[in-house]
Amino acid sequence: MKKMKQNGEKLTMITAYDYPSAKLAEEAGVDMLLVGDSLGNVVLGYDSTVPVTLDDMVYHSRAVRRGAEHTFIVTDMPFMTYHGGIDETLRNVRRIMQEGHAHAVKMEGGVEICLAVESIVKSGVPVLGHIGLTPQSVNQIGGYRVQGKDEQDARRLLEDAKALERAGAFGVVLELVTEEVAAEISRQLSIPTIGIGAGRGCDGQVLVYHDVLKYDSDYREKRFVKTFADIGAEIRRGIGQYVQEVKSGQFPAEKHVFQADDHVVESLYGKRKVDTRS
Repeated sequence: MKKMKQNGEKLTMITAYDYPSAKLAEEAGVDMLLVGDSLGNVVLGYDSTVPVTLDDMVYHSRAVRRGAEHTFIVTDMPFMTYHGGIDETLRNVRRIMQEGHAHAVKMEGGVEICLAVESIVKSGVPVLGHIGLTPQSVNQIGGYRVQGKDEQDARRLLEDAKALERAGAFGVVLELVTEEVAAEISRQLSIPTIGIGAGRGCDGQVLVYHDVLKYDSDYREKRFVKTFADIGAEIRRGIGQYVQEVKSGQFPAEKHVFQADDHVVESLYGKRKVDTRS
């Protein structure tokens, strides 16, 4: 990934939460998969990522790994699983790696989590940092707001990014950061930056699977997202047609059923087959 940054080759990352989404993403040629705690919103129906548990992340990570055996998989450390003692943090990381079969973990935060990042890296586990808008801290930072809009905030973000690099992180996600600040952070780091709503100067991009494909029953447009397919509409159309055809008797049709020989029916019921199409 560092070599890709040095060569100016953009990194591509998308979230995945289960076997089919991971398999399709791998077949499409994505560089990395993120088993994001955003599954709390788009899969489990929570209104934030805070309720997501370590068990949730292990379960979904294991399914993603089965679907994408040849792609680098990063799994989120969920809320409050890396803010206690180092021993507890490492136990939680061990579960993500050994039970979830991830290749790396992602952690939200800057300077304040660098001791934990350093310990995890020293234990042999790659860490992807995440600064800017950090959804696990949304209640503390006052909602889903763009970061880096003034000089003080920009300096804080740059300090956080450099601290994560010194701690051994192999890359940093920049979420909802002004384009100018994200570009400057990317320029000053030797490790790649992966943007989500952070503009064109990042070394790569990550988006949520359900945003890319508009896979939702009540999708809300987001300025930083481009929708590349409308899967939600196709799913509604397909299921709606299924319901209509079952109710009208169109499905199942003759080509969807299996026929027994006359002698089988006679031996079982003592009478010939009845035409069920009438």
